[in-house]
This record gives sequence, structure tokens and C-alpha cells, in this order.
Amino acid sequence: MSDSSRRTFTASLATAASFSRVLGANDRVRMGYIGLGNRGDQVHDAFLEHGDNQTTAVCDLRDDYMDFAIRKSRATPKKYGDYRGLLDDKEVDAVVIATPDHWHALQFIDACNAGKDVYVEKPLSLTVFEGRRMVETARRTQRVTQVGIHRRSAPFLKEAAEFVRAGGLGQVTVARSFHILNQWPKGIGNPAGSAPPSEAEWEQWLGPAPKVPYNRNRMFYNFRWFYHYSGGQLTNFGVHYMDMIRWCLGKEWPRAVTAMGGKYAVEDNREIPDTLEALWEFEGGTLVSFSQYNCNAAPADAQRAEIELRGTKGTMYIHGARWEVVPEKITDLSTFPRTPLDRASERAYGPSRKAAMEPRSAKGSQDTALHARNFLGCVKSRARCTCDIEIGHRSTAATLIANIAHKTRSYLEWDGQAERFTNSEAANRLLHYKYRAPYKLG
Repeated sequence: MSDSSRRTFTASLATAASFSRVLGANDRVRMGYIGLGNRGDQVHDAFLEHGDNQTTAVCDLRDDYMDFAIRKSRATPKKYGDYRGLLDDKEVDAVVIATPDHWHALQFIDACNAGKDVYVEKPLSLTVFEGRRMVETARRTQRVTQVGIHRRSAPFLKEAAEFVRAGGLGQVTVARSFHILNQWPKGIGNPAGSAPPSEAEWEQWLGPAPKVPYNRNRMFYNFRWFYHYSGGQLTNFGVHYMDMIRWCLGKEWPRAVTAMGGKYAVEDNREIPDTLEALWEFEGGTLVSFSQYNCNAAPADAQRAEIELRGTKGTMYIHGARWEVVPEKITDLSTFPRTPLDRASERAYGPSRKAAMEPRSAKGSQDTALHARNFLGCVKSRARCTCDIEIGHRSTAATLIANIAHKTRSYLEWDGQAERFTNSEAANRLLHYKYRAPYKLG
């Protein structure tokens, strides 16, 4: 046996031993799902691709969502109308939280305190304060945590991040990201207010959020357009992009943020902007932006990419299933004297231009099943996941402070260590909100 084979064999024995200590070598991770609409259904499907877990319990406000999940499951899960009943279930080892954003913190903290490992969808929290409390609770209870920023488990994107951090693009001075979709003129529509289908269901939906009259756009998928329950597309899509950019830059947090935009053209009852530009500055000299254009779908960059990183040696374009680096062609005029004869030569032959690097590209999958696989492995090994709670919190917080900059129409300086603004107490007061009684953050 070669040294490398021996090391691999020894590592596999150690891994198998750690799995056995936690659950038993042949045991499945028993999963409970809180929230099974849309994204919750997608995450459930991702876990069902792996044979070492089973759906033990489901919880949702809607029976039809739970019944749909049960029909897919290998076992016959128990149904719960209240997530606290699911957390009390001793047969559940780990939970997936895929409820609206304003419920994440309460359910996550309760799950950790109940001894469950947690996969929680992004964006992690509705406020920066909630996110930090979630990190503290996860560390105190020693739970395995995964935030649903699934790009972190994609090998081809890990390669991209490592390439940029190693200086492959040179100094990255600009990183841009985009959410482009023309929703004009009607958007999500403008339904009239009405009585809720069920007062009890509406009360459960609202949870810690303020009590407001029912409107069907405030429930289920369209909640993302209302600030009581979501940070809008800046957090919905922006968290994915911010996390990828932070990963590439190797940076923990921005040092300043500002944002402008509004509801300019779409005729619906949304609260979030239909047009927005957010801009962050990071240490080391990088401007990062998120552009939300929901009234025009023309491409924002040369490749219709989600993310663009501009370095001194080349530009990386990141798409859903591939990335590509286009080298810069450097024009060196420093050694080109400005005499009449030389200018004539330049007209004839042009200035000296050369590529700063070789082209580079990769393809791959960012399927959520990869993220689920990482979580299941870490539940067994007790290692930290690829998007552990601290990583997810910092990427979410960066987008949340941009929303605060937009709401206060401010240029805000950010102390990422203290998680406070250094130049605006008014902005600091928006780092959290007062929960509606009787809800309290644990």
C-alpha cells in the first residue's frame, strides 16, 4: 500500500468511526421539515436524493403541502401544525427551516435549544441582531448548522473562489451582481384587502411581525415583496451574490455601504423597490454592487452573468453552471516616447498590447443536493458545514445593512466586528425591530 493510499484508508476508517459514534454506521439521519411551500419543497427534494436520511416529520400551515411531501417520502412522516411539536419529537435528529424570513430566528433558536441540528434557508435572518443571536445560540448548543447558500457546496465555484483569492485576476477593484427581470407593468398585482381564509392561519403566519390587515400578496411566495417578512430581492438574490463575492475576495464584511432606488414603474402593491443600486466598499480597495432592475431586462454585462469580478489582469463572469475568465489586454504606453516619428509608428502598428493572463473556465453544478449532502455528512462527523451559521450570517448582514442605507438614504460606515454603524445612531436603531407580543427572541 502506498503512503497516499494508506492515508486515504486511515482517513476513511476515522470517518466511519465518527459516523458510528454519532448515529450508528447504518442509521439514517431523521429529518423534520418546517415549511414545505416552494423552496421548502425544493430542499426536501434535494435531501430525498440521498439514501442516508429519512423524512420523519413535516410541519406547515397548509395540509396540502404536508400531504404532498408525505407522498414523496420513503417513510410515513408525522404531521404537525405547530413547529414546536415537531421540535419536541425525540425521533427527529435534524430540521430544515424553509419558512418566511421573519420566522427563521425564532425557529432556529428553538431548534438548537431542542438539540436539533439545523439546515436553515437563506436569507438567514430579517435583522442583523437576529443573525448574531442565532450564531451565539448555535455555538452555545454545539449544533451543526448549514445556511442554504448552496453555492458554497459546489466544487467548481470553490475552484473559482480559490483562483481569485490566489491572485489569479490580479487586484479585484470591482465586483458587480445583478437581478434583472422585467415585471412591468403589473408585477405581483394589486389585490384588494379581504378577510383571511383563516384568522388562526393569518395569526400564525404573522408570528412576531406587526399585526396588519390581511392581503393575499403578503402570504406564501409573494411575502418577499414586503419588508415585514423579507428584505426583498436585495436579500433574496443578493445574499447568494454577496456570499460568492466575499468568498472570492476572502473578506469578512464591508466597511461602508449606500443604496438608492425605489418603486418607479411597476403598478402593484409591493413595498420593496422595482429598481435599486446598492454599493459596498471593502478593505483593500474593492467596490461591490448589486443592481436590481425589474422594469427592464436588457443584459447588464457582456455575458449576461449573475456576477462579474473585474481584476487588473482579467474579468471573471459567474453564471449558474459555469464561470469564465476573460484576460485583460494591457496597453503599455510607458516606454513609448511621444515624438512625431513614434506617433507615426503608433498609427501604423498600434501601441504594444499583450494579454495579462491565460483564459480560464469551468463548468459544474450548484444543485442544492450537494449542499444537503454536505449537511448530512457533517451531522454525522460533527464537522462544520460549508456554509456554517457564521458564514451565512455575515453574507446576510451585508445585504441587510444595505437595506438600512436605502431606508435612511445614507452613506453608512460599518464596524463589522461590533456589528454597528459608526456614523449613524438612527441607522443602528434599525438593526432590529420590536417583536409583537407574546413573541420573544430566545
